[in-house]
Amino acid sequence: MALVSDKVFLGTSGWSYKEWVGPFYSREDKSLLKAYTRVFKTVEIDSTFYRYPAKGVVMGWARYSPEGFVYTAKLPKLITHEKELDLSRGAEEDLRKFLDLMEPLSLSGKLGCLLIQLPPRYDYRPNELEDFFDILPTHVRFAIEFRNRSWMRPETWPLLENHKVAYAIVDEPLLPPETHLTASFAYFRWHGKGARPWFDYRYERKELEPWIPKIKEASERVKRVYGYFNNHFHGYAVENCLQVVQMLGNLTPEQTQAQQKVENHFKTAAKLKDSKLESFFKQPDPNIENLLTAFTDEGRLKRAREIADSELKLETATSQRIEAAIRNYHITIDANTKTIEHDCEDWTKGLVARRFCKHVAKLFLSIEGTQAMSMLKNIHTHRNEWQFKTYI
Repeated sequence: MALVSDKVFLGTSGWSYKEWVGPFYSREDKSLLKAYTRVFKTVEIDSTFYRYPAKGVVMGWARYSPEGFVYTAKLPKLITHEKELDLSRGAEEDLRKFLDLMEPLSLSGKLGCLLIQLPPRYDYRPNELEDFFDILPTHVRFAIEFRNRSWMRPETWPLLENHKVAYAIVDEPLLPPETHLTASFAYFRWHGKGARPWFDYRYERKELEPWIPKIKEASERVKRVYGYFNNHFHGYAVENCLQVVQMLGNLTPEQTQAQQKVENHFKTAAKLKDSKLESFFKQPDPNIENLLTAFTDEGRLKRAREIADSELKLETATSQRIEAAIRNYHITIDANTKTIEHDCEDWTKGLVARRFCKHVAKLFLSIEGTQAMSMLKNIHTHRNEWQFKTYI
């Protein structure tokens, strides 16, 4: 029986990110692909989703990667999002064109599979999907990623099994993290749980631990397992992927070195961020708006400024508790229980990321400055203890 390390191929979605220079790449790296392949043995090509690649570029991917390295790639959005797999609109011709361009990877044995990522609006349409499956070539493997919950039903899995298409097992806000093995290989994707976008998200180890038995079980039931972290912002994908590899017990010396580098980078960055935030509190006349940028983005802060004072009604305002109503929503901030409760949709989406929405930002801009500073300092200092909740 093959070892788990021989059957599991884990990597990231894309590799060419400028912000990875520092946490992962060195400035001396002339080829990011070459540097990437020293650490990982697979990558998911994300750029093919946005445009057809040039044949020469694909030849370069095949030529300048080591023996045994495996690529997967996303179908162009022209096929999946614009034409929605519709054969009457020329989706078959578009697929043939893409497959022809990707042929250098197929011929070199470095193409693992192609990913059919569907848009959220593509709801349960089994007949249309099967029509597209019927034109797929048998010499290329395919996986499919749904973004609509209507596909999470018993009838879906036999449809995929009959066409040997793997279900993309995902961790994201739109679908449950269910495991369904419908082909001779498994396909995992970790998107993150952030808000606008999802993938600006750094997983904690405890969030990744439940995935280890799922990966191991899949490796026992299929010939190969692919898995990719799409949370590429700041280099989070590199760190989280290496953490999973480590938990599987398969770190190579190169991966160990890369993991130490990226984790040290984030530790240093966190200290600088905390130091910068502390400097706000030490200013003789700190700017509340500047301080709020540590808890939300400039866009939401701008919208908070645009909310009229008349739309906010303070119901309770003590040093330990604030209750307010704003535009038919409610906000409660309790320093004793270290809890913030609110009920707007944007707040709900940002619970995991622990981000303020425009309403909460407006509240802090409206209350007395000393009280706002005290509350914000409390939230900052004890950020791991504070709970962000919704009334809904």
